[in-house]
Amino acid sequence: KGPNKVGYMGILQPFSDAIKLFSKEQIFPVYSNYMSYYFSPIISFILSLMVWMLIPYYFNMVSFNLGILFFLCCTSMGVYTVMIAGWSSNSNYSLLGGLRAVAQTISYEVSMALIMLSSIILIMNFNMMKFFIYQDLIWFFFLMLPLSMCWISSSLA
Repeated sequence: KGPNKVGYMGILQPFSDAIKLFSKEQIFPVYSNYMSYYFSPIISFILSLMVWMLIPYYFNMVSFNLGILFFLCCTSMGVYTVMIAGWSSNSNYSLLGGLRAVAQTISYEVSMALIMLSSIILIMNFNMMKFFIYQDLIWFFFLMLPLSMCWISSSLA
């Protein structure tokens, strides 16, 4: 069934996808490094979940003083998981594809970090809660419109 037909308005679609994913047969390349081949996506998923710690919750005042640096570190660690996933399959084509993906990820990551640095210079703080407070009157998106367009294009790439 389609994505909006499972349950009421498609609410149960993620659960049916998870059931389908866990019921599929597990295969792996014969000559691969088994542990690193299967743990690199798990580590990538853990890194993406760690970024969720940075969302500033105003109602209970959870604030991480070096949130921007933590965000940059977590996104930079994702490069290693891609590289290990390409290397651990012991296939030349997978290795070349992984290295190409790493080079592309690093190039766009540098541009996004430099764009983010300009907004860090505006508020002179690495705290995500300060970003939330400083954008009460005018959003940084409108204040730095050309950089915001560069950020959107880098994010989409």
